[in-house]
Amino acid sequence: MIREIKVQDLNTEKFIAEKVSEIRAAVGEGTAINALSGGVDSSVVTMIGHLALGDRLRTVFIQNGLMREGEAEAVASVFARLGVKVEIIDAQNEFLEALKGITDPEQKREAITQTFYKKVFGRIVRESGARYLLQGTILTDIDETVAGIKRQHNVFAQLGIDPQETFGYHILEPLIQLRKDGVRMTGRAAGLPEEMFNRIPFPGPALAARIIGEVTQEKLDIVRKATVVVERLLAGHGAFQYMAILHDDRVTGMRDGKRDFGRQIEVRCWDSIDARTATPTRLPFELLEQLAAKILDTVPGVVSVTYNIATKPPSTIEAV
Repeated sequence: MIREIKVQDLNTEKFIAEKVSEIRAAVGEGTAINALSGGVDSSVVTMIGHLALGDRLRTVFIQNGLMREGEAEAVASVFARLGVKVEIIDAQNEFLEALKGITDPEQKREAITQTFYKKVFGRIVRESGARYLLQGTILTDIDETVAGIKRQHNVFAQLGIDPQETFGYHILEPLIQLRKDGVRMTGRAAGLPEEMFNRIPFPGPALAARIIGEVTQEKLDIVRKATVVVERLLAGHGAFQYMAILHDDRVTGMRDGKRDFGRQIEVRCWDSIDARTATPTRLPFELLEQLAAKILDTVPGVVSVTYNIATKPPSTIEAV
């Protein structure tokens, strides 16, 4: 049973000091690998790991082809200013190949998990000689996985999986007692800039969690362009999280007086504190019209834009 640390009980300086001490004790004089995705959780772990190990922490950004536009370079630049060197490792082909032909959401998550931890990271760890991987698992990840809602790619022990036996290395999870609000507080205290600790959440499976059906390069290009529009127009409206979802079925539309059998984008925007429950943000209709017009104008192949108004539960924040 994991002991939750609620925000009202969280002393961030004490928490960081404890986690720094635990990481140093586990790693000893050796080295550790850190998986940075640019999300809030992994960014906070990166800072705690850097405080603990300095140059003995090797931070890598796995470019899996599923990320936002320009994400790897932007994240590496932010951390370079913080004194943390980030290696960008290109593994796009491996992930797309692993996802080929898969439509089931849980099978997609499992394919990403196996490719990330066993194939790509396993190779990096073997080459480096490191015995530990730092990652940003939080308590909500555990809750959703154990409850059977959706398998989070970074949860193992709670499913009876031994990472050492399965992948060949140990996993350290400094944030496992916190939820998102506590993670943000810790990030601020650890020295992260607000642009990182206050980012909207982004799923571990990345844009694969926002494509219903098989993940292909064409679909990734569409949802990536739609994500740029949604994130630009909804930033600053106070929402917890917002995203573009690409549906699998084609829908009938029309352009220039002719039938256009195209794609449908669903926009989701959420009010929440810790992601356990959420309600759709009541956006002005004029803003929704602006979103639809911009997506239809700039994202090729899209003929329909919808807005999700279901709460969590029964919906979830991400579609897949």
